[in-house]
Amino acid sequence: MVNSSPSPTDLDPKRLFSFELDEFQDEAIAALNADKSVVVCAPTGSGKTLIGEYAIYRALSQGKRVFYTTPLKALSNQKLRDFSQLFGAKNVGLVTGDLSLNREAPVVIMTTEVFRNMLYGTPIGQIGTSIQGVEAVVLDECHYMNDRQRGTVWEESIIYCPPHIQLVALSATVANSDQLTDWISQVHGPTERIYADFRPVPLQYNFCNLKGIFPLLNKKGNSINRLLLNTKYKGKKPPKVKPKDQVPSLLTVVSRLQERDMLPAIYFIFSRKGCDRAVAETVGLSLLTSEEKRQVAAHLELVLHQHPEAIRRSQVECLYRGVAAHHAGLLPAWKSLVEELFQKGLIKVVFATETLAAGINMPARTTVISSLSKRTDQGHRLLNPSEFLQMAGRAGRRGMDEIGHLVVVETRFEGTKEAGYLATAGPDPLVSQFTPSYGMVLNLLQTHSLDEAKQLIERSFGQYMANLSLIPQQQAIADLQAEQKQIFAQLAPYGDLETLQEQAASYKKLQERLREAKRLHKTLQNQAERARTKDLAAAIDFAVQGTVLSLKGKYITVSEPVSAILVRKVPGSGQAPYLVCLGEDNRWMVATYGDVVGLYGDIPRFKVVDSWELPPELGLKPGECRKSGAETAATASHIPQLEPTLVAPEVDEQHLEVEKITAWILEHPVHQWPERGQTIKKIARAEKLDKQIGDRLNKFQRLKSRYWEEFLNLIAILQTFNALDPKLVPTTLGESAATLRGENELWLGIALTSEIFAQLEPHHLAAACAALVTETPRPDSWVNYNTSQPVIEALLDLQSMRRQLFQQQRRYDVALPIWLEYELIALVEQWAQDLDWTQLCEQTSLDEGDIVRLLRRTLDLLSQIPHIPHISNTLKDNAIWAMKLIDRFPVNETANG
Repeated sequence: MVNSSPSPTDLDPKRLFSFELDEFQDEAIAALNADKSVVVCAPTGSGKTLIGEYAIYRALSQGKRVFYTTPLKALSNQKLRDFSQLFGAKNVGLVTGDLSLNREAPVVIMTTEVFRNMLYGTPIGQIGTSIQGVEAVVLDECHYMNDRQRGTVWEESIIYCPPHIQLVALSATVANSDQLTDWISQVHGPTERIYADFRPVPLQYNFCNLKGIFPLLNKKGNSINRLLLNTKYKGKKPPKVKPKDQVPSLLTVVSRLQERDMLPAIYFIFSRKGCDRAVAETVGLSLLTSEEKRQVAAHLELVLHQHPEAIRRSQVECLYRGVAAHHAGLLPAWKSLVEELFQKGLIKVVFATETLAAGINMPARTTVISSLSKRTDQGHRLLNPSEFLQMAGRAGRRGMDEIGHLVVVETRFEGTKEAGYLATAGPDPLVSQFTPSYGMVLNLLQTHSLDEAKQLIERSFGQYMANLSLIPQQQAIADLQAEQKQIFAQLAPYGDLETLQEQAASYKKLQERLREAKRLHKTLQNQAERARTKDLAAAIDFAVQGTVLSLKGKYITVSEPVSAILVRKVPGSGQAPYLVCLGEDNRWMVATYGDVVGLYGDIPRFKVVDSWELPPELGLKPGECRKSGAETAATASHIPQLEPTLVAPEVDEQHLEVEKITAWILEHPVHQWPERGQTIKKIARAEKLDKQIGDRLNKFQRLKSRYWEEFLNLIAILQTFNALDPKLVPTTLGESAATLRGENELWLGIALTSEIFAQLEPHHLAAACAALVTETPRPDSWVNYNTSQPVIEALLDLQSMRRQLFQQQRRYDVALPIWLEYELIALVEQWAQDLDWTQLCEQTSLDEGDIVRLLRRTLDLLSQIPHIPHISNTLKDNAIWAMKLIDRFPVNETANG
């Protein structure tokens, strides 16, 4: 930069910046000069911050102000240092949750949450005193809208921001930046999308295995380098897990980076312990020259002079070797030192968790990813493409490196397949994390009607994305309705649909009755036949010569049963004998038991057959048939022609039922319809369509009003606890909770407005507040201090109200945390009683960074208490005093410098 306070005529980028701008930067500046908001979507390290800086120059030249928002306090502090050098310390201020420096300055850096809170209490689209004179708001790291815990803040900030204020949204590459831009245009004002997919410093993807470091992709960059393809297991399934000695060790990787002049490097390891172990593994490896070691010593001496508590002798030795760890378990002051040494090239390898990829200015020549999977709350999973790209983006220093390197290290579980997928997958889309909160409800209802609040909820990016997803649903509903309309037209000649449905239903019932009647008739027939067959077999066994039989079966193949006289029983092939009979047609026949369909025991037998001799030409096999002579003709002619009584009475009755139902069907109106089958199908289809359309419309309405339903559920809970009156006006409790910020503002409001906390001494108050903002600790966490009895009693008094809030949230399916944790808060109480930092750390399993985070969250809540209406002055005074007790190094950020 060459000019820190330009006039309106000095805004030519060529005069402001000492280097040639990239095309996307020129486009963004042109859009800002056209008074448009911009969404700048470009890779990490491509120079997006320059566009935010131009917005600041532009505002300063017109005597206006700029707010520069970041998602993290660490980033806000970093921007404070950078912009103070760039624009002058008097022109730059900082506002975070618990810190305010020069807040009336032309350029104010803040967390995005602070900006959102400034907009609360001001009707949407209007100018509140807090944003008077603001020309532009820079939303740095805008892709944090994807963050599950913080995403809502970005959406609210964009919705609430007055339309005349330019928004400068700076985002890493995401797949749906066009949707983000379109949404901002709809809810805020004209917005231009500035998209760049190139990097000023090209990025080379590499893969490291036992044989060395190789390019991961082919020359086209669209598939895996063929030299890395595994041919050893060709035609076989490769082993899922490699032995440890088949993957490169950490020392091997670092040594190869040094040999290939690929340092300095950020080596990503997804656990704090893993980072610390990596530092320990590099003992004996020295990456610094004597002069570099002297410079490290000078920096250490300065920190030791300012904050001796920040120095840990166990962490110092590695700095002289050019190695360090960087993770959330370390003191912020120590991490700042590591960042500074790395930026100056005095640390060659920093082993870091992925939080380092979240916007902190620590570019490197190389980034190393030690594993392509990590443990999460949802289990072990592969990195997603955006996480991979965010880490990869740290490689390549603009103006210093011709090329940046990403090195993926082969592990026992992942290889080139996973690395190739992530390298070619492209970025993930932004997914809205918008979730209404108690604070949102209370703040909106203080200044807006319920209808206005609904309009705001429906302007969220979450609702915008939901509406986009509903477009296919709308089309599907329209298609079904069109088909339904066509069927209605085809059925119109037969009558109205309701009558047709009733007729078709009754016809269908008759058909079902007929099917059931036929089934029952068949069953009765089978039962009667089985009974008859069983009885016949028994009767045949006792039948004697001259008995009259009725024959028809497998061997007596006639159309109607034949009457015959049993003449002989001769041995058969099985247990049953064959039956030699004389038929009514004067023919000899050989039958089996199975051919007998009737036996007439009540007819006197023909005794004449006792003297008959069988004709010699008759074969005694089933089915044999021979014509007889005159001697039997007279007898044959007198064989009675009788119908066999085979059908049981119930069979006859069921047969009549079948005929009756059949007659009803034939007389039914539906049976008279032409194309009856097709017409019935159309009526059934119309009924099915009606149900499908109804189901889809219900689902459509649920999705369309999902966020509003959540908002209404929060209203119901707030009314249950008398935070809102029946007219939806915040009560005393509601007004108090509305001033608070946290994960559950109602719970904080209930606790802090009770008389319980007002009686606590400052150090006890600090511990009790810590219980309200501390998440459930890990099972292996421990503290060697006991919490004081007054604190325990105060927290026990809250248990009943907490239980009631749990019940209501469960009833309305609200998943907001209700913290009330005891295990760690004794640390806060001890710190508030002026315990030495080193001694405090020795009495707990928590890392130093975790202790600082616990104390800062407590400090943040304490800093809100003096601004809560309707609470006692005693509580406010005690909160102020508790803040003074806690806010000292290393908790105090200004002390970290």
